[in-house]
Amino acid sequence: MCYSHLVYQLQACARHQSPPIGKKLHCHIIKTGIDQCRTLSNNLINMYGKCGLIQDALNLFNQLPHRDPISWASILTANNQANLPHLTLSMFPAMFKQDGLQPDHYVFACLVKACAILGAMKQGKQVHATFIVSPVSDDDVVKSSLVDMYAKCGLPDIGRVVFDSISSKNSISWTAMISGYAQSGRKLDAIQLFQKMPVKNLLSWTALISGLVQSGNWVDSFYLFMEMRSKGIDIVDPFILSSIIGASANLAVLGLGKQIHCLVILLGYESSLFVSNALVDMYAKCSDVLAAKKIFGRMVQRDIVSWTSIIVGTAQHGLAEEALSLYNRMLSTGLKPNEVTFVGLIYACSHVGLVSKGRYFFNSMIKDYGINPSLQHYTCLLDLLSRSGHLEEAENLIKAMPFKPDEATWAALLSACNHHRNTLIGIRVADHLLSLKPEDPSTYILLSNIYASAAMWESVSKVRRLMAAMEVKKEPGYSCIVLGKESQVFLAGETSHPAKEEIFGLLEELDAEMKRRGYIPDTSSVLHDLEQQEKERQLFWHSERLAVAYGLLKGIPGMVLHIVKNLRVCGDCHTVLKFISIIVKREIVVRDANRYHHFKDGKCSCNNFW
Repeated sequence: MCYSHLVYQLQACARHQSPPIGKKLHCHIIKTGIDQCRTLSNNLINMYGKCGLIQDALNLFNQLPHRDPISWASILTANNQANLPHLTLSMFPAMFKQDGLQPDHYVFACLVKACAILGAMKQGKQVHATFIVSPVSDDDVVKSSLVDMYAKCGLPDIGRVVFDSISSKNSISWTAMISGYAQSGRKLDAIQLFQKMPVKNLLSWTALISGLVQSGNWVDSFYLFMEMRSKGIDIVDPFILSSIIGASANLAVLGLGKQIHCLVILLGYESSLFVSNALVDMYAKCSDVLAAKKIFGRMVQRDIVSWTSIIVGTAQHGLAEEALSLYNRMLSTGLKPNEVTFVGLIYACSHVGLVSKGRYFFNSMIKDYGINPSLQHYTCLLDLLSRSGHLEEAENLIKAMPFKPDEATWAALLSACNHHRNTLIGIRVADHLLSLKPEDPSTYILLSNIYASAAMWESVSKVRRLMAAMEVKKEPGYSCIVLGKESQVFLAGETSHPAKEEIFGLLEELDAEMKRRGYIPDTSSVLHDLEQQEKERQLFWHSERLAVAYGLLKGIPGMVLHIVKNLRVCGDCHTVLKFISIIVKREIVVRDANRYHHFKDGKCSCNNFW
């Protein structure tokens, strides 16, 4: 068997990922005594790498008596494909020291890709500098890789300099630059560059739309998706569908999500794993947790993302016991939880007050799975301890955690102190928070009320002076309700809506009926120095009440009302919505800044724990 035929067969094994045949060929090469042939050795390394047998590739590479740049490019590519980019960077110095070789354009491309995967900007710039003074400094493939690296590291302007220096731009370089702008939130730059692209294909459309979804430009991503469809671009890869489903989830517009789901079925991609994962997440975020569970139940194949999506989804909807049961089912399949799974589990415990269980998951994450807790894990545990009244433990955790606590962290603890009427810790936390010179307007209102409840009027005056000096204005609360194809947004205190008289009339009727049933307004979230009547008037015009009243007036009788609110639902509105659900015999679902609330028959799914 001649060398060229063996090379062809090894390359075929690499393409089709056939390790058994590849190993047989390796045995044949050894038996025939031609294993010292560098070309065959390099192709064997490439084959093992592409077949996912990284240890075999490394063993062979280390046994080579003479290595050339192709050998190095083969093993570094194998490392990247095995998700071991750190190994790529740590091995590279030996190319100079041990083998006395200079990197070629293939090796440079591997190094740049490793830096991009790791987000290693410092090393990436070092590789770029070495490339500039190398004999291959004009190579457009390496330059395209550099554009991608700078884009992924959030430095699109440097990427653009490299992009402009490419003499022969291909679709990869165009797509990398467009994606870099889009992911960095540079919407106009991304769209303008996209319009200049000579030939647009599904990959370039996907880069633009997915990047805009990641940077929070969800509405724009939908318009572009519709434009792409109108131009007849065939969706031969379902990745763009998972991105646009994600936009529906973040917008919490169930109708849009259902339309994309119909398109998924029409195109035959419902069995795609990452599309199904996106659908589970979308339905959960759009308040239809039953649909999310149905999609999950129909999935033939599930990965850690699938399980984590349904665990987090059920947890957000107050189904903590179900979330924990799903976790046990996941473990029985042999899958190991990741960082996001534990966020969902501790979150589930937080919203039903399972303190011991939450502590267990936090410790298990470290001891059993070797996962270092992130700031988000600490925040979830702090939330659990604070909500459950373990305020001293929460305060100690903030001081001991390896992350510098921000304003939001201290404000959450202060809010819990206010809720649990713990003035001692509350004043201590308030003094510290005030020294940080907070920027969030709601923090100042919380500080003012804490000091007022302790009759510390001098501190109250100090907070008010700071508010005036900084021209602090609280972020306006707004709520959105979708009725069929109609979407309405209500601002807190809004009095200019065309249906204001009807809304006001219905709210007054409901208010009277609630008071007959024992409702007493909770004004603790309003500034303390206002008159009681003014406090109640402010609560009366909260945006979620306006949205609910509009839904009752204009919606189909009996339909579930779905509302999205940008801020946390206050305690009084939470009570009001429970009353309304039983008075009008209607289910009301509210997605606020913290969680989902399902109000039905005078009860809420959060069990008054949010």
